[in-house]
Amino acid sequence: MIKRVLITGATGLIGTELVKQCHSEGIAVNYLTTSKEKIENTDNYRGFYWNPQNGEIDKEAFKGAEAIVNLVGATIAKRWTKSYKKVILESRIESMNLLYKTLQEIEHSIVHFISASGINIYPHSETKLYTEEDQEVGDTFLAEVVVAWEAAAAQFKGLGMGMEVSKVRTGMVLAKDDGALPKLVKPIKYGLRAPLGNGNQWQSWIHLEDVAGIYLFLLKNQIEGKFNAVAPNPVVNKRMTKMIAAKLDAPLWLPNIPGFVLKLILGEMAVLLLEGQLVSSHKLEELGYHFKYYNLENALNNLLQ
Repeated sequence: MIKRVLITGATGLIGTELVKQCHSEGIAVNYLTTSKEKIENTDNYRGFYWNPQNGEIDKEAFKGAEAIVNLVGATIAKRWTKSYKKVILESRIESMNLLYKTLQEIEHSIVHFISASGINIYPHSETKLYTEEDQEVGDTFLAEVVVAWEAAAAQFKGLGMGMEVSKVRTGMVLAKDDGALPKLVKPIKYGLRAPLGNGNQWQSWIHLEDVAGIYLFLLKNQIEGKFNAVAPNPVVNKRMTKMIAAKLDAPLWLPNIPGFVLKLILGEMAVLLLEGQLVSSHKLEELGYHFKYYNLENALNNLLQ
């Protein structure tokens, strides 16, 4: 049983929930942060400074840790200019390369490396159900990012000591005050009540508690491999939009917002809204992970009370 884990991105959306769940299971957390004011130091929650861009890291962060959960990466919900696309990619790769380089230089007890990844690696399809065995890769910028992200994670397998590597391909994370849901709720609240594009694009979503729960499940059981962190019941965009609108007592009344309009407003980033993947969670269920929020109705009841 893992007693202490090192988490990067521990103060972000998924990280904060994962820390809470680790503590409830008696697992202590070391964490790396680029913000010195976010450093705390208690028995079960110890913060350490790093700056991946400059190659700086406090090696004390690895002390006592038996696993690493890597959640760091710049948000994709910001306009994809040429320079910001570089930030999205480098924030993921530079941080992992620094962890890898440091582990080569120090004595450590790390036996498991778990990294965030994304379902955006799969091509857009309205009909195909994707499992972890599918080798097809999409032609979007995000698919390119995920390929590089997973390749950087794979190198940890070569560190010896029987190091296990897990990649968590995360879907659309639904949370009360952050992530995708507030962005979906806002236009509906302000009267822009319509599905996006043709509305048939799949939204493979997951509740925040479940995505953190999956990381904890892999950590506790030391399971390696690729995993789709999505709820068992994906929905299409028009269904999700209708369900959110119903919970807000704000019925849909506008025609679908055409794709070209979203592309004019958002540029290349419009693929986040117009494209989707139907993704299977079967592998995790078979391994014994029990979803707390199995369908969207329950998730929205919890988040939009």
